[in-house]
Amino acid sequence: MTTGLRPSREIDGKGRTVRELLAGRKYSIDFYQRDYKWRQKQVTDLVNDLSEKFLDSYEAGNDRSAVGDYGHYFLGSIIISDKDGQKFIIDGQQRLTTLTLLLILLHHRLEDAEQKGQIADLIFSQKYGKRSFNLDIHERTACMEALYKDGKPSDADTDASESVINIRKRYSELEDNFPEELSGAALPFFVDWLVENVHLVEITAYSDGDAYTIFETMNDRGLSLTPADMLKGYLLAKISDSEKRTHADHAWKERIQMLVELGKDEDADAIKSWLRSQYAESIREHKRNADPLDFDLIGTEFHRWVRDNEKHLGLSVSAEYARFIECDFAFYGRWYERLRRAAENPTLGLECVHFNAQHNYTLQYPVLLAPLCVIDDNAGALRKIRVVAAYLDILIHRRIWNWRAIDYSTMQYAMFLVMREIRGKSAADLATLLGDRLKAETETFSSNDRFRLHGMNGRQIHRLLARMTDYVETRSGQASRYTEYSQGGRKGYEIEHIWADHPERHTDEFAHPSDFQDYRNRIGGLLLLPKSFNASYGDLPYDVKREHYVSQNLLARSLHGQAYDHNPGFLKFINESGLLFHAHAEFRKGDLDARQVLYQQLAERIWDPDRLSHEAVS
Repeated sequence: MTTGLRPSREIDGKGRTVRELLAGRKYSIDFYQRDYKWRQKQVTDLVNDLSEKFLDSYEAGNDRSAVGDYGHYFLGSIIISDKDGQKFIIDGQQRLTTLTLLLILLHHRLEDAEQKGQIADLIFSQKYGKRSFNLDIHERTACMEALYKDGKPSDADTDASESVINIRKRYSELEDNFPEELSGAALPFFVDWLVENVHLVEITAYSDGDAYTIFETMNDRGLSLTPADMLKGYLLAKISDSEKRTHADHAWKERIQMLVELGKDEDADAIKSWLRSQYAESIREHKRNADPLDFDLIGTEFHRWVRDNEKHLGLSVSAEYARFIECDFAFYGRWYERLRRAAENPTLGLECVHFNAQHNYTLQYPVLLAPLCVIDDNAGALRKIRVVAAYLDILIHRRIWNWRAIDYSTMQYAMFLVMREIRGKSAADLATLLGDRLKAETETFSSNDRFRLHGMNGRQIHRLLARMTDYVETRSGQASRYTEYSQGGRKGYEIEHIWADHPERHTDEFAHPSDFQDYRNRIGGLLLLPKSFNASYGDLPYDVKREHYVSQNLLARSLHGQAYDHNPGFLKFINESGLLFHAHAEFRKGDLDARQVLYQQLAERIWDPDRLSHEAVS
């Protein structure tokens, strides 16, 4: 008798598009599976790769049907254990979780109702009025519901798992750093491309034993050689002296081990940053079907690029290959490691590296390495890095203030030009060159007197307010609390509107609620306060809240007259800076205008191009 059951040892492998993989299908994970652990870097790298591949084909004015002829992208494989029709993910949940988060974000940004519905089918299914997610993991349901419904990661539950905490963070970062070039008219095309032209291989086993055997085989044997491994093998093979080859091999392993400890793929990223910073002379034109050049090829196949560019790299005899590993790679790899650690945790003298990293500015690493020379001592290299990091800090915040994108695809070409221009320069030359670049820019903080909070720049404004608040306090003689102010979440800080959301209280100055909302969201009407404060006092009138501001940070306290009594550090800062701080007994439209000007002036001081000259000699 035929039962219709599959043989227990059968294994299936099938290529699927994102639509085929997710539409109408449910996946789960066993309780012993690891948490969702992808960090900001992995998510950013994936989105940048997808964006770059899509933009290789996209041309404004295309018909939507042209997407079928766009290039395709392979996202890797996933391994599934099928237990009587229920699919459990053995390998691939990091990618599927991230893909689901990206689909939720795209669903919120799409305007076309039909396309939104198609995307919704890839995120969840609905039966008897109850929604269940296609990536069906019970502990994540409430978080995913909040993201799908409101586009806001709820942080109400205090006992959230590591997976849920990471999902919240990664979604917020996706929202903040979604490439500008994929927005607007390009968005429907990108969604079509993602769903139909991005492929994965689904490998299905019908027992856990078979599934894990496949997983172990692919990870232990089938995928053993990385590009970094292949580059090492090629370089070592060119060293003829066995003793020198052994010494170079040891130097390589030592440096790689330190980089691997930073996280997944950090060894490859260090090599890419090093080679781009010192040797990339060309970059692909931003047009359809343009050929990849130095910058691009280093990003995708640096081991081949090195082999094809020996002469450019100064590699011809055995000793030069040994030098390339023991001197060059050791030097730039060590500095990359130091920069990455400074990016994760504020480091004295390298604070701007951390600030830039908080805006997910991964392009900073090859730019920071570009002026370094292997003969630089520690102090000289630090001065160069501080100048370049300060330049990027100023550039990033000017662009944010003027509503300009800072995502990878938007900034890549400009950063390539900067990197090539500053290669090998002294700290003094860097300060002059990059300072002149900033002074030639037409967009500064005074260019946009209506800068405000809107739906997609909340995290950017949070960090900007954290810098402003910390600047006022440290210049007034207080200890830095930037790390505290920059933290969000349940116990952290959040943006406080000085005006509560009650347009009826302001009808004498605003005829329409939309005019009120525009003014209410301007940066001059914002503060950074503990989340508990907003929950307790945020809805109150200004004259009541103002009394409670006295116990908060100095930027908030400056609205009250008591901030100016018996506070010599603050008064000295005001006198020396000339900033127009003063108390506000009431907070009307004119008061917000004055505060807007104050914040503009404060930004001009914090992100002053003259900082570069100071960094060059400090």
